[in-house]
This record gives sequence, structure tokens and C-alpha cells, in this order.
Amino acid sequence: MVAIPQQPLKMTVQEYLTWEPQQDIRYEYVNGKIFAMTGGTIPHNDIALNLYTALRPHLHSKGCRVNVSDVKVQVTPNSPYYYPDLIVSCDPQDLKAHKFIQYPQIIVEVLSPGTSARDRGEKLSDYLKMPTLQEYLMIDSEKISVERYSRGEGRMWLYYPYIPGDIITLSSIDFECPIELLYENVVFATEE
Repeated sequence: MVAIPQQPLKMTVQEYLTWEPQQDIRYEYVNGKIFAMTGGTIPHNDIALNLYTALRPHLHSKGCRVNVSDVKVQVTPNSPYYYPDLIVSCDPQDLKAHKFIQYPQIIVEVLSPGTSARDRGEKLSDYLKMPTLQEYLMIDSEKISVERYSRGEGRMWLYYPYIPGDIITLSSIDFECPIELLYENVVFATEE
């Protein structure tokens, strides 16, 4: 989904957390600025739902939650607040959450031409600073390609690219699936 800055609105975190639930659309918050979240494409939605569908039964028995699109994550108490395409949390505090997830274990962004630079830049940088995050997945919505960052020792992150025929591993939750599962019934723009 594309985030469009809404100017000149500038607000505090508390103002944002009070104002945003009353809006018709979702807004991300970064250092006082708000960004309207626009709708994504059908492939974007299908990819997120395919992963959600595979993860939900696997996580249920582990006492974890998985949410898609309409749930925001608090990167820090001050800023930013993002709406990833999918979030997994196994933290007991998040299992009772109503407004946002604070302790994610896995964050997934489905990339599109309008969001790719932000998901690979600003969001990647912010997400990898979160102490509870173990894995960050970026799934391309225009071709079969997935990138995974997995927490290593200390501040090190390991990078794993996946291509057709590969098995995607989410080691923090003992989950594996063929990359093609994420793209099941997805029609790319070149195929229309």
C-alpha cells in the first residue's frame, strides 16, 4: 500500500493515537507527520492473505497471533507507527492488545512499485532496530521473489533471498513453505 503524506498536519503521538481511530482510512505516523494509507492491488492482497492462511493454523498451537494490514505496529513509543502487511507476535502483552502491536516477532511487507523504496529503506531501518523482531520479510508483488532478514548475533542481520523453487523458512516460529504458496492464484500484471 502507498503512504501519501498529508500536509501540513503535524501532531504529537498522543494526538495521533486519539485522532486516527476516528478516520475513515488508516494513517501511519512518523516523527509528527501522518501518512494516508491507500489501497493496494489484488496481487498485493492475495499474497498477504496466502501467507496469513498458511501461518494462522501453524501459530494457533504456539499461542501466537498473526494480523494482516489493518493492525499497526508501534516501533517505539514516540515514533513511528506503521501498518505492515502482516505481523506475528508471540508476546503475552500483544495477545491482549487492542490498539497496536508493540513486540512483533515477524513483520512482512508486500512490495509494490509505490512502496518498495520506503519498505527497503526507512521501514527496514526502523524495523531492524526493534529488540523483539526476529525476521523481516519483503515479498515482491510483481514477480516471484522474497527477501528475508533474520536476526543474527548482536546487531547482525542475515539476508536470505528466495527465488522460484525455494522453500521459505521462518526459523523463529519453525515454519517452512514453498515460495509458490505465497503466489497461489496470483495474476501478475504481465499475465492480464
